Amino acid sequence: MKNVKAILEGLLFASGDEGITIKELANIMEISVKAVEHLIEELKYDYEHASRGIMIMQANDVYHLTTKPEHSEYFKRFLETPHLSRMSQAALETLAIIAYKQPITRSEIDEIRGVKSDRPVQTLLARSLIEEVGRKEGVGRPVLFGTSKDFLTFFGLTSLEELPPLPDNMDASDIEDEADLFFDRFSELEENSN
Repeated sequence: MKNVKAILEGLLFASGDEGITIKELANIMEISVKAVEHLIEELKYDYEHASRGIMIMQANDVYHLTTKPEHSEYFKRFLETPHLSRMSQAALETLAIIAYKQPITRSEIDEIRGVKSDRPVQTLLARSLIEEVGRKEGVGRPVLFGTSKDFLTFFGLTSLEELPPLPDNMDASDIEDEADLFFDRFSELEENSN
């Protein structure tokens, strides 16, 4: 028999900050609501009575995993520690290009930047700021990239229409200027979180 408690735990983790309802869990796992409630109680017990760093939190019928309040001083230190993996200027330039020119292929990004963009694209994918949005018709059917929901959230936008307008007849140096704006905004957000 499959380990339904482990599956439930994984679903709670995968639901992230948005969380998930008991009904959604029951539908996904194809078990009864009563069984999900029982499993949640078992998991809560496991987390409360063991040396565990997480717990289940419920708010408005939505459940999600969170850290334990008694460890908050360590999480505060973690948030105050400068992160080693700041985004490079190349990644920010690439992000600016994708934001304004999406959907766009990697070779089109390379053409605008004048250099290869493999690594910046991988960095942006890893940070979930961009995503694959389809494939371009033509030879090789290259992947098309666009910004993600996380991009909008990170820059405090509700839609791409809120991006500042670009001047007409823009060239590569203008793209670099726009990347500088992204870089400034990114740095400001990172400093405020420290």
